[in-house]
Amino acid sequence: MENVKLWQAVLAEVEIQVSKPTFATFFNGTSLLSLESCVATIGCPNPLIQRMIETRYYALLKNTLDKHTSNNNSLVFVIKKQTEPATIVKEEIGPLFSKQEAAIDTARRAHLNPLFTFDTFAVSSSNQMAYAAATAVSRSPGTSYNPLFLYGGVGVGKTHLMQAVGHVFLENQSNFKMIYCNGEEFTNEIIDAIQTKTTKRFKEKYRSVRALLIDDIQFIAGKNAVQEEFFHTFNTIQREGGQVILTSDRPPAEIAKLEERLRSRFEAGLIIDITPPDFELRSAIVLIKAKQKGINLPMDVAQILAANISSARRLEGALIRLLTEAETKKIPIGPELAKSILGKTNNEEPPAKRRVGSEEVLEAVADRFQLKISNLRGPKRDKALAFPRQIAMHILRVECENPFMEIGKILGGRDHTTIMHGVGKISTLLSTDEKLREDISWIKNKLWGLS
Repeated sequence: MENVKLWQAVLAEVEIQVSKPTFATFFNGTSLLSLESCVATIGCPNPLIQRMIETRYYALLKNTLDKHTSNNNSLVFVIKKQTEPATIVKEEIGPLFSKQEAAIDTARRAHLNPLFTFDTFAVSSSNQMAYAAATAVSRSPGTSYNPLFLYGGVGVGKTHLMQAVGHVFLENQSNFKMIYCNGEEFTNEIIDAIQTKTTKRFKEKYRSVRALLIDDIQFIAGKNAVQEEFFHTFNTIQREGGQVILTSDRPPAEIAKLEERLRSRFEAGLIIDITPPDFELRSAIVLIKAKQKGINLPMDVAQILAANISSARRLEGALIRLLTEAETKKIPIGPELAKSILGKTNNEEPPAKRRVGSEEVLEAVADRFQLKISNLRGPKRDKALAFPRQIAMHILRVECENPFMEIGKILGGRDHTTIMHGVGKISTLLSTDEKLREDISWIKNKLWGLS
């Protein structure tokens, strides 16, 4: 069988076994370069794709290829670079009011974000269990995991997954009775119902649904009347075979002032922690967000952003800044532009963290590399000193948002161009150097208790 057709057949089977974002991000750019003596050489567009497929999807590819060739194959992965620039993706124009538009309209009326679907959710080890549970619930509401309780920090994808389930409910049955709201909205509705003597209408509205999706359920803790009503609503929905999905910033056991009877109800279902995204997942998130905005973002640009920004929400802010600057300055989207915006995205909801002084940064860097602070400020340029000094430059610029000239003064009166070079070098290396990411993660954890 011809290699191209064989690989198309393999990928067609792989596509139905992984999420669409995963397939689009990691498999679309691959190719079967050769198949000789049961050794398959697979071309990957860059080192990140190669590493991801080799470590996470080797068995899947091998088993699929073995089935199509009836041989016991070995897989070898090589880099086959693609020089495709960032371009605008042109959508085909369909009917005036297509099925897709109708689905979006239905979702909006249910207060769902049209972009928060399973197709646009990037999956990795940090959220794989939550993704699997959510897809199971979407296929069989009220029977798989009830309630499904997702918790984690800001921007890890809790709301996205919850709404993705809601989208599937509505796609399968457009008149499916479902309510999506957050804890604050639920609270306000109860208060309003009590004040206007319309509690009967409120109960009929919430207790008759087949699915109740509530974001930030921790908001009802400590509010006795709200918890009382939610308890009875929860019981009624479950008794009638309906599905309950809840999200929170912490597990039920750690929600202060939550009634014990509610805590026990929550803990009777499936509770899943979604951890912050790793480097590979952040890269995928950037690529997906860019595609939603009609941009084919180069992989090296996505890697630079993902390596330097740990928060998923800040990543989106950085992407918006990148696209805005490219449009305003009429310049191509490339690595240099990506590096230039680092440290400029403080207006895009950075995670709350204490203000750190330059001395603390130098002390943490010196501690990591077993140096003296005077070494970082000193004139010596040998690699054992220059590299940690550049890491200090990077943290002072990207994390602490100090001006280049100020960083130069902090590091012994160095020229601002030297600082710019050092920051740019570390920003670039972060996308490929795992050891460097470990070093910076250690330093950030020492300074802020985060990685």
